[in-house]
Amino acid sequence: MPDLISWPSAWPYFLAALAGGYLLGSIPFGLVLTRLAGLGDIRSIGSGNIGATNVLRTGRKGLAAATLILDGAKGAVAVLIAGLWGPDMALMAGYGAILGHLFPVWLRFNGGKGVATTLGILLALAWPIGIAACFTWLIVAAVLRYSSLAALLAVAFAPAYAWYLPPLWGESSDPRVVWFSAVLAVLVWAKHHTNIRRLLRGEEPRIGQRKAEAAH
Repeated sequence: MPDLISWPSAWPYFLAALAGGYLLGSIPFGLVLTRLAGLGDIRSIGSGNIGATNVLRTGRKGLAAATLILDGAKGAVAVLIAGLWGPDMALMAGYGAILGHLFPVWLRFNGGKGVATTLGILLALAWPIGIAACFTWLIVAAVLRYSSLAALLAVAFAPAYAWYLPPLWGESSDPRVVWFSAVLAVLVWAKHHTNIRRLLRGEEPRIGQRKAEAAH
């Protein structure tokens, strides 16, 4: 993938990629879909989060799946569009997309936890890394039955995968992608601080288990 932008005049384009990615990433699909379905404000249900896991607590599996796909797709679309102008633009749009999802201006900067959007970004940026992260989530979730732990480990291993696997524009790994994956992992871990505390206390509900059951 060629880099079409010269460095001396690059910053306006980088800002445009960051802003475009942010606007795409800030679309709160979980909130929009549940309101369109007549379920009210998803932020008043369960954990109050706007992501697919909380949408699933409404009992509408289809809405949860749509939220998961759209939250991932918005990150992927931002990266793919910006990537037409080179890998640095793709990375900048990826930063914007995850920041938009985590801190959307429309919701007073209180957004989702970023797992689906992160996976969508990685799949568009370097699909082998994204696939490896998705498989990590599936394996941990299947074995340990903790959705949050699966998400945390999936993003934590992403920089290691990026170290060995090439992005779409090269035949070898790119240090920029390694650092990019590490930043995404830090942001997702920071957003999961309450889940981490519950995991350490043994109070985090397993997949398919209600919170009330987990307390006993």
